Amino acid sequence: MARHAMAPRVQLEKAAWRWVESVRPEDIHREHIEIAYRICVPPCKRGACRRNCKGNPNCLVGIGEHAWLGEINENNFHNIDDPNSERRDKNTFVGLTNLGATCYVNTFLQVWFHNLELRRTLYLCQNARAEEHNMDSDYEPRSICEHLQYLFALLQNSNRRYIDPSGLVKALGLDTGQQQDAQEFSKLFLSLLEDTLSKQKNPNLQNVIQLQFCGQMSYVTVCNQCGRASPLPSRYYELELNIQGHKNLTECVTEFLKEEKLDGDNRYFCESCESKQNATRRIKLHSLPHVLNLQLMRFVFDRQTGHKKKLNTFISFPEQLDMGPFLEGKDEKCVYELSAVLIHRGVSAYSGHYIAHVRDARTSDWYKFNDEEIEKMEGKKLQLGIEEDIAETVKSQTRKPKCSKGYHCSRNAYMLVYKCHREEDTDPMETNVDVPGFLQRLVDRDNRKFEEWCLEMADMRKQSVDKGKAKHEEVKELYELLPAEDGQQYEFVPLEWLKKWLDDSTVTKEIDNGNFLCSHGKLHPDKVGEAKRISVKAAELLFDRYGGGPRLDGSTLCEECVGQRCRVLRLKNQLAEDYKEVTNLVKGPPKSDEGYWVGKTSLRSWRQLALEQLDEDEEETKHIDGKTNGEGPEITATKEYGPENQDEDEEEMKTFNEDILCRHGGLSILESERRLMTEEVWSKLRVYFPRAPQFTQLQEPCQQCLRLEREGKENEALNRMMASEQKCSLLNLFQEKNRPTLTKWPQVITVSAQETDILYIVPLFFVDEWRKFIRRPTKTTPVSSVGNSLLLCPHGGFMFTHDSMLMGDAQHIALLWPGEWEVISRHFLVDQPISICRISQATPNGSSVEYTTQPELCRDCREGFIFQQQRDMREYAQATVYVRKVIDDKRLMEAAPEVNVSGSEAEDEREEPVTKVDGERDPDFSQIEDGAKRQRLSDGTIGAAASPAPMASGGKSGIRRSTRHRKLRGEKALIVSANQTLKELKIQIMHAFSVAPFDQNLSIDGRCLTDDSATLGSLGVIPESVICLKADEPIADYAALDDVYQVCMPEEGFKGTGLLGH
Repeated sequence: MARHAMAPRVQLEKAAWRWVESVRPEDIHREHIEIAYRICVPPCKRGACRRNCKGNPNCLVGIGEHAWLGEINENNFHNIDDPNSERRDKNTFVGLTNLGATCYVNTFLQVWFHNLELRRTLYLCQNARAEEHNMDSDYEPRSICEHLQYLFALLQNSNRRYIDPSGLVKALGLDTGQQQDAQEFSKLFLSLLEDTLSKQKNPNLQNVIQLQFCGQMSYVTVCNQCGRASPLPSRYYELELNIQGHKNLTECVTEFLKEEKLDGDNRYFCESCESKQNATRRIKLHSLPHVLNLQLMRFVFDRQTGHKKKLNTFISFPEQLDMGPFLEGKDEKCVYELSAVLIHRGVSAYSGHYIAHVRDARTSDWYKFNDEEIEKMEGKKLQLGIEEDIAETVKSQTRKPKCSKGYHCSRNAYMLVYKCHREEDTDPMETNVDVPGFLQRLVDRDNRKFEEWCLEMADMRKQSVDKGKAKHEEVKELYELLPAEDGQQYEFVPLEWLKKWLDDSTVTKEIDNGNFLCSHGKLHPDKVGEAKRISVKAAELLFDRYGGGPRLDGSTLCEECVGQRCRVLRLKNQLAEDYKEVTNLVKGPPKSDEGYWVGKTSLRSWRQLALEQLDEDEEETKHIDGKTNGEGPEITATKEYGPENQDEDEEEMKTFNEDILCRHGGLSILESERRLMTEEVWSKLRVYFPRAPQFTQLQEPCQQCLRLEREGKENEALNRMMASEQKCSLLNLFQEKNRPTLTKWPQVITVSAQETDILYIVPLFFVDEWRKFIRRPTKTTPVSSVGNSLLLCPHGGFMFTHDSMLMGDAQHIALLWPGEWEVISRHFLVDQPISICRISQATPNGSSVEYTTQPELCRDCREGFIFQQQRDMREYAQATVYVRKVIDDKRLMEAAPEVNVSGSEAEDEREEPVTKVDGERDPDFSQIEDGAKRQRLSDGTIGAAASPAPMASGGKSGIRRSTRHRKLRGEKALIVSANQTLKELKIQIMHAFSVAPFDQNLSIDGRCLTDDSATLGSLGVIPESVICLKADEPIADYAALDDVYQVCMPEEGFKGTGLLGH
């Protein structure tokens, strides 16, 4: 089998150092150095390399020169688009910029713009501000009419391909990032426009909205008993047609006008009969508007989900619609022609994209308006195209039905605009709408600004092209000078700098050779593959034009680095042979009593350490860092192995013989970890580890270590004796037996059959640390002081009351008998004694008991402490809460067993086993402190209701409850803040459990959380709370869940916008 060809870079690397096998470091000459730096490697010719040879410093091919030496395309010299691409094409319309989620606004603006009568009327509106505007400043419309006038004038005569409608959108107060109900926007905007035009002085303008869009109808109710008809006249601006269950537009209109029966509970009160009677009700159309807007009710409210959903039902509609049969009492034809189709692309009611297909009234051509993009349809025909392919992801999609000639079929159309066909509509006088002079002046000014921008962009393009041409000449001139001829002087420059110099898209910086320097300030041999050797003449020109340094010429080839590499490579080749010889020599006993100490660990791994040392020498420092070339890590008593570094990397062997080096830099006192080697073995090892610590057989172990060992043994004996004495004196405190409890204290507490009215208090932290010392006296520091100041305020007052210690503050304290306090006062330093006294007083109703503390309670600090605790619970910014799913008020999951640590520490950290409890009585669920289970004491008595925190005065012997939350399997932890709403929490839970918000029933301690708008802080959700989630049964159709994911905030519609008069 043929061998794979070696990569050129590897071949060049091997060839550069092949000579070291026969040349010793002291015999290196100039020719060897030049071979190592690959000075004589032949350069590559153009076309011979697919990419640049990084291992060859003489290869100057494939560094980006092809872009400059071939045919030059001027477009490569700039990244500025042709400004004419922003120019409006001849005989096309102007688009509108989508400001984020305003495509629904853009579609209606284009439809209304193509209503010539509406446009003509708007141009006639008085606009004194525009007429008197100074052309030296930008025109800023204020009223809705002014905005619409200016926008329509720009759409008609602007030179731009699209314009920005942000002025109108801002005036309406619309949120550009939130998509709204397009049908509601249409109704509200026309209503606002009608109200605005009604205030015009010109009577021809006041009723234009009614003349264009308004028709007359009536709701007629007929009593079945007496036959009396009760009509209720009404105006309409659009017909809202139900499409569910229908296939074509005629069926939708027929159902809209269908007779409705009123019977049963829905009976009609007839004024003639003076009683409720069965009746019929229907809608009668009396007149039709010039422009008939038909709203197809695709977005409907789903009662099951509580949200809107989209009906992706195919509806067929004609290009010509005869509304005559639907008019009441009229037989003549009333033919309408389709003039616009508004499309919603997407399957959800809360997302998607709006576009409009509009017919040009002048030419009858159809155009598709998609924000900035406008496309003319071929053959004067409506072509819905790919808009009908968007909803294919919806399940159970029916095939698109075949449409007859003159009909169209859509499952995304949500509004159809029909225009009444009249002969005068073809009159050129009717189809031409001229922009008034005062508006045309504003449009001309905007067009001049656009032309100036085009000229500015063209000038910038020209400057970039001129700069590119100059760079082209420079590259052609310098690239020919780059190759260094044999025997001539040369310099090195970075390959990456040459690439960036030839890459016109980046700014050429100064030449930086600093990364190529070795520790001797010369060119490192490993870096020659990242540099290119060029002629001195080319180097002079490049450094003169771009600056930089340091300059690296033939004199900067480093003889020291080459010699060091030669030594390392030769040692690597020799290592295998020396390893076998050393292995044989150490098998036998030493031939004499003289020798050198070697660590047993070092001896076992000396070959690996030698390889690592050689690799480190070979991959030596690439920058100047003050180290001598070829040095390994220096072993000194004051540096790596001084006392300040004794804990760093203790287990990792870095240097030979460091395992018998103590932290003071002397010989280790552990004789079992070292072995005596002969001078012959040591001399061979010394070649590979010249700076390893060296200890002869006569070297004495470290005297400091010997002294510390003696002192350590003495201290351990003292600690054992101290721990034994303290344990005997305070055995009950250590074993947690016969502990005083505040809950029993109205009763008689006896000590050796004597009553006591005083108990002493110490921090629980002190007791915990003391027990650790008693268990492990040789491994733990003795406790010297009580530290009661932890329980005192800055004024020296006590921070807890008798009642607060009963309720939960006992987690901070431990109670002591007077006798125990006497012992503690002798053995430990006490900064401030703290006690609690019981005072009995006789009263007419019996005896009463009061409790006082010494020092007394500091009420101001206590109130501040409570206030801060409550504030922390209410105003947290980031906290964890736990959500557990329940079925029939039972948790789905049981507590997972905790794995305790081993050894004596486990005795201190052991936790109470978790008991399976159903319902809300599980102590892990309870947020109420007195709701936990009672615990049995070792002396057979029943303790008080334990608080969630550990209590030193009660509990099973040697056992305390952990304060950590025990997370159950299947439970979810969520990060929340106090000011977020319950609605937002439900959205988080929906993503975690796949339960829709309207199916979630949340509770804490049996208290239901129902107010979606309330914050978690106001609802009492505190850090570490456990929230129970009970999910309602899922509804049959969960396709609406996609819509729910879109609605993360309550839907407010157009509340607060200009459309509602705000």
